Amino acid sequence: MGDPAMLRRRLAEVNPLFGLRVRTPRLTIEMPVDPDLLELLEVIEAGVHDPSWMPFRHAWTDVPKLERERDSLAHWWRLRALWSPENWTWCGAVRVDDHLVGVQALMAAGYPALREVSTASWLGMRHQGLGLGKEMRAAILHLAFEGLGATRAHSGYVEGNEASKRVSESFGYVFNGSSSRIIRGEVRREVNVVLDRSTWGRLRRDDVVVEGLEACLELFGA
Repeated sequence: MGDPAMLRRRLAEVNPLFGLRVRTPRLTIEMPVDPDLLELLEVIEAGVHDPSWMPFRHAWTDVPKLERERDSLAHWWRLRALWSPENWTWCGAVRVDDHLVGVQALMAAGYPALREVSTASWLGMRHQGLGLGKEMRAAILHLAFEGLGATRAHSGYVEGNEASKRVSESFGYVFNGSSSRIIRGEVRREVNVVLDRSTWGRLRRDDVVVEGLEACLELFGA
């Protein structure tokens, strides 16, 4: 079964999460199948940030290539294996013009009771500065609020990551505290932000499409 599309269809028969798709006019987000994971490794190898500065709370891009690739595959496989309706991470591969460009994740703990989610993402350097980060966030927030009935969405950024800060501000996120992190041996400040459903509703877009969600609702605890 070498065709990724055929592989996805077969997997979706067993696990409908593989059939879930979020689309905007510019991109598509889906749970990656293994051939997609190999393509994402290539995106990472090409660079996801300026090497002189670390925008992530964990310096995972500093790890030597082979170790980083093994760790990345283990991480993505682990998210699938540990999925439950109470605690889950939907790690979506972002596709633009038939090429993968990054990852947009949606996470929750205790979702059936709390109805709160968090988001995280990364984007290959060659695809940055084109507005795709904002497009990815719009797509995943639509899945969270419109599709899954979330009440609040959390996010955060390491101080100095102006691109991530601007994306959050554009959707109406508000400050929700901060914490200190040791990154590359230096103390850095991580800013937490939160968006409520009513604020999202005032700014929501009408051109985001979610496909295959109904079969997944039980798996999301929704």
